[in-house]
Amino acid sequence: MKYIDEFRDGERARGLARALQTEARPDRQYRLMEFCGGHTHAVFRYGIPDLLPASIELIHGPGCPVCVLPIGRLDMAIRLVCDHPEVILASYGDMLRVPGSKRRSLLQARADGADVRMVYSVSDALALARANPERQVVFFGIGFETTTPPTALGILEAQRSGLDNFSVFCNHVLTPAAMKAILNVPPGAQAGETLEVDGFIGPSHVSVIIGSDAYSFCAGQYHKPVVIAGFEPLDVLQSILMLVRQLNEGRADIENQYTRAVTPGGNPKAQAAVAEVFSLRPTFEWRGLGDIPESALGISKAFQAYDAEQRFDMVYQSAAGTKGCECPAVLRGAKKPIDCKLFATTCTPESPLGSCMVSDEGACAAYFTYGRFRQEAEQRQAEQRAEHRAARAQATAYGEHG
Repeated sequence: MKYIDEFRDGERARGLARALQTEARPDRQYRLMEFCGGHTHAVFRYGIPDLLPASIELIHGPGCPVCVLPIGRLDMAIRLVCDHPEVILASYGDMLRVPGSKRRSLLQARADGADVRMVYSVSDALALARANPERQVVFFGIGFETTTPPTALGILEAQRSGLDNFSVFCNHVLTPAAMKAILNVPPGAQAGETLEVDGFIGPSHVSVIIGSDAYSFCAGQYHKPVVIAGFEPLDVLQSILMLVRQLNEGRADIENQYTRAVTPGGNPKAQAAVAEVFSLRPTFEWRGLGDIPESALGISKAFQAYDAEQRFDMVYQSAAGTKGCECPAVLRGAKKPIDCKLFATTCTPESPLGSCMVSDEGACAAYFTYGRFRQEAEQRQAEQRAEHRAARAQATAYGEHG
């Protein structure tokens, strides 16, 4: 298939749905986590849950970089631009509306006089630095492995061109480390939370950079299958079917459905740029997952001159989120957005109380945009899953005593 409409073909989608209905066993549960927030939005945009049997449950993961950034890191950026009038803070648009401590955002800081500007790339931030030589331009670097190489190239360009008024507030995080953290959470660690994951729908764009081999630990160490998926509806449905088949056969392999873009080794040039500019942080706090060892990147000593945290003596202080906001539980797959009492009431995209409602990759935003009128359907699916589990338990008990 070469054209986008071929990946949205209704007849092929119905065929995959029929295969799932046939091959998903009624005597077991399939708990599949789509790690990437882009997949969460694709799932709801195309109505994927309506095509799945009751035994398949999709769990939404932490693959939204804006969502997983801890509030304390956002507070650092707000303090920086408010305390240093010489600073222009250049940020992607999503970060501007995320509420920090006391529900204050970068957008509100800008309304109070701070110089916060939205950019589409690190190249825009470099252009700001060239156009304002008397000011200090700080790029709010954020994202998974997909956006890390451009930030690395931006720092290399600043060094090459002698752009001394440019620096980066680095918040780049690593996908495999987060997946390990999810798999390391013992079942029942949080009261009332379901944290068991049977397999992963692997991220698309991240995998273009790091390659499919980067997930080998899931199969080797945890015996959990991963299928890297594209973003189109046929991609997602086929990946779910591939996972179901692996689980039915007792396999745990790393499979690549997104072969048109992902290779085993990834992009070596992008990896080399990242390795040159960045180094692993010993630990980093994630919203919803806590402190995860070696899960984020910092700017290496060779490029310390372009590290905003060093240049402005920025200090991290952990901070609590909005009371009642379930973003942390949603990010670790323990709850769904509709389990939050604030969802679609006091928390909306126009007035977000949590990061999951702000970002284009946030699960709450996906539910609000595509699924807020599906609450009854979600409830029916939950009831069907409960009936399914009860039937399995009854069958097991009958087998033991019959």
